[in-house]
Amino acid sequence: MSERHQEFQSRLKDNAEAVEKLLAALLSADRQPDEIARPERLMAAMRHGVLNGGKRLRPFLVIESAALFPDVARETALRIGAALECIHCYSLVHDDLPAMDDDDLRRGQPTVHIAFDEAAAILAGDSLLTLAFDIVAAPETRLSDATKMALILALARAAGIGGMAGGQMLDLAAEKTAPDEDGIITLQAMKTGALLRFACEAGAIIAGASDGERLALRRYGEAVGLAFQIADDLLDLTADAATMGKATGKDADRGKATLVSRRGQAWAEDRLQALVTEAEALLAPFSHRAGILIETAHFIANRRN
Repeated sequence: MSERHQEFQSRLKDNAEAVEKLLAALLSADRQPDEIARPERLMAAMRHGVLNGGKRLRPFLVIESAALFPDVARETALRIGAALECIHCYSLVHDDLPAMDDDDLRRGQPTVHIAFDEAAAILAGDSLLTLAFDIVAAPETRLSDATKMALILALARAAGIGGMAGGQMLDLAAEKTAPDEDGIITLQAMKTGALLRFACEAGAIIAGASDGERLALRRYGEAVGLAFQIADDLLDLTADAATMGKATGKDADRGKATLVSRRGQAWAEDRLQALVTEAEALLAPFSHRAGILIETAHFIANRRN
């Protein structure tokens, strides 16, 4: 194992622990100013959907993209990463519902609607979505109002109609009418790629970076987002549920086409390596500071769960 990979693994673990600790505090029973009450069952369902381990890859990308810029406080990037993780976890809680993907298992444990009920799962997701923007706007997030507005706009665009939520709608439609290859690329860029793109671009927004730096990180996020989806589709074909912590083979069972199912495993492996090369080139302007993000691209392309 290379020294850089060891550093990456250490930082991935340390950041995940820091994000988990912050999320636990944000999801405590303690009321915030202007909140009337925090219903116990709702908070339990939210914690079940969020505080269940995981690599915390999206907040990791926020923290590490922000770390490219020496003037950004880690605590600030951590809060934006936690906000993004709330959006991601809300999407998982809702995606698992019977009306969507109908999954009983997530990260090796019962999904929220199984552990509680469907109504609790819906409300937990709604509350996590709202909490994400609360975290960004809160005074504890020490950024200018203009920077907060830029983050809120970028996050809303990544999570909403033209991003993740819209991508889920296209995904549901794909069960009835198989999209062509361009349609698959659009669907995946929205459903999975948009939040990963935001995670990488967020560091530049927090830092008030130049347009060129922001674009480079945005494009890096698009490359690793596509790599993440191709790797996920590859694992869906080749891994088992115990390794993944969730059901596998569901896309094939539903007749949903993916780039991997269309092009094959060899194509997928070649495309993953090409995306890693592209990611490395996009980070070249950041020199040695980008070592961890380069290692992250390799990790995403070669992951096993």
